[in-house]
Amino acid sequence: MSALLEIENLHAFYGKSHVLHGVDLVVHEGEIVSLLGRNGAGRSTTVKAVMGQLAATGAIRYKGEDILGLKTFEIAQRGLGYVPEGRDVFPALSVAQNLMLGQKKGKPTRWTAADMYRLFPQLQARSQVLAGVLSGGEQQMLALCRTLMGDPDLIMIDEPTEGLAPQMVELVAGFLQELVRRGVSVLLIEQKLAIALDISRRVYLMGHGKIVFEGTPQALRSDAAVRQEWLAV
Repeated sequence: MSALLEIENLHAFYGKSHVLHGVDLVVHEGEIVSLLGRNGAGRSTTVKAVMGQLAATGAIRYKGEDILGLKTFEIAQRGLGYVPEGRDVFPALSVAQNLMLGQKKGKPTRWTAADMYRLFPQLQARSQVLAGVLSGGEQQMLALCRTLMGDPDLIMIDEPTEGLAPQMVELVAGFLQELVRRGVSVLLIEQKLAIALDISRRVYLMGHGKIVFEGTPQALRSDAAVRQEWLAV
């Protein structure tokens, strides 16, 4: 497997606050990788730094190209998708219009609006409804689908199941596995440990702005001491 995203010795800052302290992480083609940890561990900061939204130092390579210092839209144009925790749909536009805004221009893509409606029939039923009146689960579906319309090879998703009913959580988990079958790799930030371990090939665990564990889901399940120190509430 070749590496899609490579992060080396990443330091990131909010103003004068030093948040990330030498993060190393890699995502290969065809895998789901989960980034775990307590709130405030640095997970969201990591993906924001990758997307050029924070001051950072170190190395960030996507498909072998150094992307550190590029603008967010330049990074997205290279095929790196990002679904932030807040979902960020356009509330005054319809479902169909939100999808259209995400569409990559200029060349064929592997995803169409019809694909999105097949994966999430609820969106098709509400295609002309304003995104602002959708339920939280429907807005999460829409945010995922709008990002996919840009045809990324890797999608970074921040807390996609937060606040969702159990049935919707299972739907989102199945959707992420479908992405890999369609050739899209996933970097998943997730609080629900069971979901993350069930669908991931590898996991990273963060604490205090550093990677404190890297390995398979099975290895993390069997390491009670690490889970107790870095995940237990």
